[in-house]
Amino acid sequence: MGFSELVEEIGGFGRYQQIHVTIIVFSSFLLMSQNLQNNFASGVPTHHCSLPANHSLYNLSHVQVDEKQLLKAFIPLDSSGTRLHRCRRYVEPQWHLITTNSSANVSQQRTEECLDGWTFDRSEFLSTTISEWKLVCSRHPLKQMIQTIYMGGFLAGAMVYGLLSDRFGRRSIILCLHLKLAVLGCASSFSPSYTVFCIFRFFCGMAVSGLGITGTTLIAEWVPNKARATVSIANSCNIAFGQIVLSGIAYLLSDWRKLQVALAAPNFLCFAMTWWCSESARWLILSGRADEALKTLQRVAQVNGKPEMIDKLTREILDFHMKKEIEMSRFSFTAYDLMRTRGMRRISLCLLVIWFSTGFAYYGLSMDLQHFGVSIYLIQLIFGAVDILSKLVVLVALSFLGRRISQSSCLLLAAIMVCANTFISRDLKAIRTTLACLGKAFTASAFSTAYLFSGELYPTVIRQTGMGFVSTMARVGSMAAPVFLILDEVLPALPGLVYGGSAMVAGCVACTLPETLNMPLPDTIDDVEQKWFQRKTAPQENTLCKEGASECGGDVSAEDLPLKVLKDVEEAGRNAFSPISPLRDTE
Repeated sequence: MGFSELVEEIGGFGRYQQIHVTIIVFSSFLLMSQNLQNNFASGVPTHHCSLPANHSLYNLSHVQVDEKQLLKAFIPLDSSGTRLHRCRRYVEPQWHLITTNSSANVSQQRTEECLDGWTFDRSEFLSTTISEWKLVCSRHPLKQMIQTIYMGGFLAGAMVYGLLSDRFGRRSIILCLHLKLAVLGCASSFSPSYTVFCIFRFFCGMAVSGLGITGTTLIAEWVPNKARATVSIANSCNIAFGQIVLSGIAYLLSDWRKLQVALAAPNFLCFAMTWWCSESARWLILSGRADEALKTLQRVAQVNGKPEMIDKLTREILDFHMKKEIEMSRFSFTAYDLMRTRGMRRISLCLLVIWFSTGFAYYGLSMDLQHFGVSIYLIQLIFGAVDILSKLVVLVALSFLGRRISQSSCLLLAAIMVCANTFISRDLKAIRTTLACLGKAFTASAFSTAYLFSGELYPTVIRQTGMGFVSTMARVGSMAAPVFLILDEVLPALPGLVYGGSAMVAGCVACTLPETLNMPLPDTIDDVEQKWFQRKTAPQENTLCKEGASECGGDVSAEDLPLKVLKDVEEAGRNAFSPISPLRDTE
């Protein structure tokens, strides 16, 4: 018997769980908006060099010209020959370009940098960090650096807040992070400089990452096993819905400072709502606070309409249900155990490649919306809708095709779409948008598959460590993605080829992993070696038989050790080993 069975007895997915999940899921839909808001807060408006300060002194009384015609005399065309150059202007005005319709050769005319700054078009964006701090031309890479710094905070938050939630509890950390994100997010709207804004974004990234990890854990620890799949789908779709909401908010405000406030302020409401949620009873028990856990469980039973369970819940009942978890908590495993044996090493290295490439390609596409030639607001809305559909479709594929084929196919198809898009002319907007949407759908599906596939490959005793290890690589990939967008200054097709090539490599690597569809989940590292790689670890390396563990008797085989540790010997003088779902008891 485990904690999940105890949750079932006090109401299962009852009224408390429904309210609890609603509160946590509501806050999660705001998180993706934070991840992608740089597309709008740092959108690049159409711009050109400002005219010389004394241009009005030129005697133009003999000719009637409007401002658009006047620009021809001061600003050359770019390499496409259809748009004004964004970073150069003529040293001397070319008046003949106004007074004649001839296409005179001006390629030999001397040009200079924008000595008087830039003029920005405000039809699409009223104000962005780009127009605010002139992050164009030679300073253009600083735009991508904002997102890279944010993702750096995302990585730091995953490492810091995962440990803090284990130390201080899930609920208290979520409360602190909602308050932190609300305050820092609103404060970032008053940033006086680029550097200050980047600092705020780093700490906001830490908060968003911590909320995502801790919130998911708190949901898993209160939701019974049979409802987790439904809750997981709802949470994933809700996060994708946040992308749609982001496009609407950004369109209505069109000002980067107001956008910061609009996306951060709702966290004050989430902070207030989270006070209603209870701390994880499972965490309280494992932290030696059984009395608090008992009161928490009694409150949940009351909310779920199970008052008869209040008197039945005792310390003895908790000890009975949590015996397995308490026994498992005695053993410590580190990241070293992910690489210690050949089978675990192969799985971990393959998953590192898959997670890095998936995060790299996903955010490479998501952070490059202005290159598709359509409205940035429209493409964001489409991407959000595509994400929702892809998560629903991949669930069917996982059940019929299996995990390995689904993972590999999603990555390979994403690679094909991304690479193909780099060779399509920018004039073919419909085709480019279609390929981009398909590429986004396949990378989103690859992400969903990776979460499930990784959880089924890693054994119970080290699943949380393994998931944290590989998901860290996804965050490294998301940090690297904006940096590689700078390569379009060297060759416009280069970023797409890098993103697509990365996904192609990961798709091939995924083919080497074992299939886990309809397979019992492994409990120990020894299970992994025997089940998928037909190897048996040496007796002294058995992952649950640490020195001094009285549960592992010398007459017990390696195959029976995990179950012997986890199960009691039943009556009638025989062992009854019933299958246990590791995911249920560790998430």
